[in-house]
Amino acid sequence: MSFLSVDIHQKIYANGCLAIENLKFSCRKGEFIAVVGPSGAGKSTLLNIVSGLDPDYSGAVTFAGRAFNPSAVRLGFLFQECRLLPWLTVYQNLQLIIKNAPAAVQTKPLDTWLQCVGLQGCGDLFPGQLSGGMQRRVALLRAFIVAPDVLLMDEPFQSLDAPTAAQLRRLLHELWQHSAPTVLFVTHNLREAISVASRILFLSARPSQVILELPLAPSPERVGAVDIESDWVTQTHQQILERYPNVLAGLHLD
Repeated sequence: MSFLSVDIHQKIYANGCLAIENLKFSCRKGEFIAVVGPSGAGKSTLLNIVSGLDPDYSGAVTFAGRAFNPSAVRLGFLFQECRLLPWLTVYQNLQLIIKNAPAAVQTKPLDTWLQCVGLQGCGDLFPGQLSGGMQRRVALLRAFIVAPDVLLMDEPFQSLDAPTAAQLRRLLHELWQHSAPTVLFVTHNLREAISVASRILFLSARPSQVILELPLAPSPERVGAVDIESDWVTQTHQQILERYPNVLAGLHLD
C-alpha cells in the first residue's frame, strides 16, 4: 500500500518556465527512494512541493491517502546547506525543533542523541566551531530527532570529502533502520543512489517527469549503506548505464 503518493500535473515558475509536467510516483511506508536526474531537472523543486514549502503547482501530494497535515505527518528535511542557526549552540539548535517530537523523544537527554551521531561533548559549541562533517551530523540528527514519517534529503553530502560522505551515509542508514521513515534522497551521483537506496527514480530533463523506476536487487553486502566503490555498486552502475545509456542525461527511453 502506498504511503506517499506524488502526482504533479504542472509546476510553472512565475517567469513562465515549465519545470515539472506529469511527474507521478508512489512510495511504501519505510521505503528508501533515491531521485536522480540531470542538473536543472527540478529535483529540489520536487522536494519543496512534497514538503509543502511550494504550494504553487497543479496536482496532489498525499500521505496515506490524505493531503499533508503537519499534525498527522511529521516531515524531516535535510537541505543542501546545513542551515544551522550560527548564533545558537548545538544544544539550542536541537531544542528549537525537539518540541515537535513525540513525548518519548523529548524526555531523552540531548547528550544521548549527540552520542548517537558521535558528537558527545559538542553540545555547547556553535556551528562555526564545527567542521563541515560535524555540522552535517547535527543537521542529520535534527532531521531525525522529530521521528519523521517522511525524510526529504536534497544532495546532503555533495560538498563533503569522500571519507566523510561515506561515514555519513553509514550513519544515515543506521538512523533509518532504527526509525524507518520513508526517504526521498536526491542526488546527482548514481553510485551514491545505488549505495543507499532500495529503488531509484530517474527524472527527465526539464520539464521533469519520471522516465525510469528501477528497483535494486538486495546486495549481500548491505547491512547499512554500501561503499560506493564496492564491487557490487560498480557492477550495478555499469549494468544500468549499459542498459540505459542516456538515462543520466534525462533523455526519454522510448
